[in-house]
Amino acid sequence: MIDWTFLALAAAGGFVGGAMNALAGGGSFSTMPTLIALGLPSTIANATSNVALQPAAMASVWAYRHGLEPVMGVSMRRMAVLTFVFALLGSLLLFLTPPRAFDLIVPWLLLTATLAIAGGRHASDWLARVARPGPRALMSAQAVLGVYGGYFGGGIGMMLTAAWGLLSGRNPAQLAAPRTLMLATANAAATLVFVVTGMVAWAQCVPMLLGGIVGGWSGALIGRKLPAGLIRAWTLLLTTVTTLVFFWRGYIA
Repeated sequence: MIDWTFLALAAAGGFVGGAMNALAGGGSFSTMPTLIALGLPSTIANATSNVALQPAAMASVWAYRHGLEPVMGVSMRRMAVLTFVFALLGSLLLFLTPPRAFDLIVPWLLLTATLAIAGGRHASDWLARVARPGPRALMSAQAVLGVYGGYFGGGIGMMLTAAWGLLSGRNPAQLAAPRTLMLATANAAATLVFVVTGMVAWAQCVPMLLGGIVGGWSGALIGRKLPAGLIRAWTLLLTTVTTLVFFWRGYIA
């Protein structure tokens, strides 16, 4: 017998996650807690979340396709290759991580994402006064973010926005299109590893994937019209609340 509540919850989590990724990143802040609430272990929930959000990420890339342009002179093709390779390494690392260890690591990864998006603009202004970071700094940061995206994925879009904003001084709205492409690239590498290693719970993944496609397309269309300040405020609120919830969950576990 089909459990329609189960399917609806998974699809709703995917819709919100897909829309969030299109707006500012952080879609896993919706999908991963939803999957854990549906009974999956944290590592399986994280892997399933990545796979479920991949089609939504691709839909968002298509909607943003006219905004793709180099960042600090580095082409999107070069950035995508770098991101894919290092995301493969990160996803293999997740496969080797015990679920309990991952439970302890996740809140700190979320906190890192929250602090990065909260202080990114001020740090960018400070860096612009004391240094002139170039393409090499961007590529180095992207390699680290590729590993992070493959390993965890939660907040990777926001981490990209914060890091690129810090190095280039551009606002989140200007970075939306290239950020979405890199998020989809990291997810593609992780999807390959997670499917091959059998880490995907397909019963939860399929309805979440379908909801994510609709959410990703809708979020991209809305994101092109929203002010950058509103997108940043929403992102910061979401990351803060989710981080607090995961720390609380770890404390009572």
